[in-house]
Amino acid sequence: MKKWVRNLTMVGMVALSATVLAACGKSDKSASDDGKTTVSMYMPGDKPKNYTAIINKANKEIHKTYKDINLKMTFIGWGDYEQKYNVMVTSGDDYDLAFAQNYPSNAAKGAYADLTDLLKKDAKKAYNSVDPAYWKGLTVNNKIYGFPVNANIYAQNVLTFNQSFLDKYNINIDDVNSYESMEPALEQLHKEKPGVAAFAIGQGYKASPAHMDFPLGNGLPFAIDSTGKDKKVVNVYDTAEMKGILNTLHGFYKKGYIPQDAATSSTQYNLQDNTWFVRQETQGPYDYGDTALINNAGGKKMVSKPITEPFKSSAQSQVAVWAVSKTSKHKEAAVKVLNLLNTDKTLLNNIAWGLEGQQWNFTDKAKGKIKLTDKYKPNYFIGAWMMGNNNNLYTQDSVTDAMIDKRKADIKDAKQSVALGFNPDTTKVKTEVTNLSNVMSKYLDILNTGTADPEPTIAKMDKELKTAGYDKVQKELQSQYDAFLAKQ
Repeated sequence: MKKWVRNLTMVGMVALSATVLAACGKSDKSASDDGKTTVSMYMPGDKPKNYTAIINKANKEIHKTYKDINLKMTFIGWGDYEQKYNVMVTSGDDYDLAFAQNYPSNAAKGAYADLTDLLKKDAKKAYNSVDPAYWKGLTVNNKIYGFPVNANIYAQNVLTFNQSFLDKYNINIDDVNSYESMEPALEQLHKEKPGVAAFAIGQGYKASPAHMDFPLGNGLPFAIDSTGKDKKVVNVYDTAEMKGILNTLHGFYKKGYIPQDAATSSTQYNLQDNTWFVRQETQGPYDYGDTALINNAGGKKMVSKPITEPFKSSAQSQVAVWAVSKTSKHKEAAVKVLNLLNTDKTLLNNIAWGLEGQQWNFTDKAKGKIKLTDKYKPNYFIGAWMMGNNNNLYTQDSVTDAMIDKRKADIKDAKQSVALGFNPDTTKVKTEVTNLSNVMSKYLDILNTGTADPEPTIAKMDKELKTAGYDKVQKELQSQYDAFLAKQ
């Protein structure tokens, strides 16, 4: 599962927080006061209320292996993260670790440190524990620029409904399998509770076709059919499927089912609150259905309906990636931190579940079984989907051995997108890609939130894209994709 921001999924997309941009990118340039190197780690979300206790315990655990390394986390609100992250990247701030956005584009631009050799030197155990599909998906120009969170290597986007409203107003969602099919439910909820966001989306939200890969990230229009039936690189906004989705969302917007300020809003519709009726999440095998979402909401009941097909894909491998800045002064230390986050169970679980003895307790330590306490609630942990290898997570007693075995089998048997591993080299079209990104920044939010009428808006956007160099980039991508397919 995952927050609508990116998009994203892996295990229930969770809570984390806002800090001032002035703090962004200012990693500790020298050793900290106690003589240790401080690795700065930037991520989206709200700062946990027990952050001090979490980070103190984390550093105590890190010191068992790396005596001279401290970790410091900095949180930036979900609604602000992408914009502030882009400022950090483009200005060359010397942060150490950051939760990557638009990974393939930024990697191709040279914004990140090349980790190809460092990972095998300072994070070999962690590297070997990751599903190989991730490394295919993260390879850009034959190099690796990020470390993935090993979790939902395949996933599907779902529409997640607030069970309390379903029950209270007797709303039926049995037939929901698409955006369009949820309209009767939205209509009923909006009639009963007009003050609640029927479809809770906002700035940064992206609508999801059933099976599309985005080789340069979904902030650009280029898309590939994951099934391989169509081998052409297309503008997703020109496809009948996407236009149909956007027309549906525009209809929702006009009827008031989508917040009227969605295109510019950074409002957070927290999982645990009753400020929303349906939201879009991403779920994969480690989520055990809605289990992860419900955990992240402190037990609040939800039910999800799939709207996309599950594939192992480059996009899915890039859902949760930690990148090291090319200007970082502590590249090796940063990679060592990644190594521990992905191999040290004590470290990971006291971040992802909160603190032992506070948010949870062991019921069977040998088997890694835990029981949550009444102190396990949002803002007292950091979501596992974005922190470290989920194979190392402790599991609640409610997660049976059969469920774990099914998770393993499903991952092993999952279909791969034909485009898995296709991360094109944009060196020849760098200027055009930048120009196209500038054009898309004007249209992404108003189109995807249903704010703008899609037909005239797409026509206007396409005209600007053509002027910005769309045809040249499409031709280059198509040539590389044809060559990629020929080698498979």
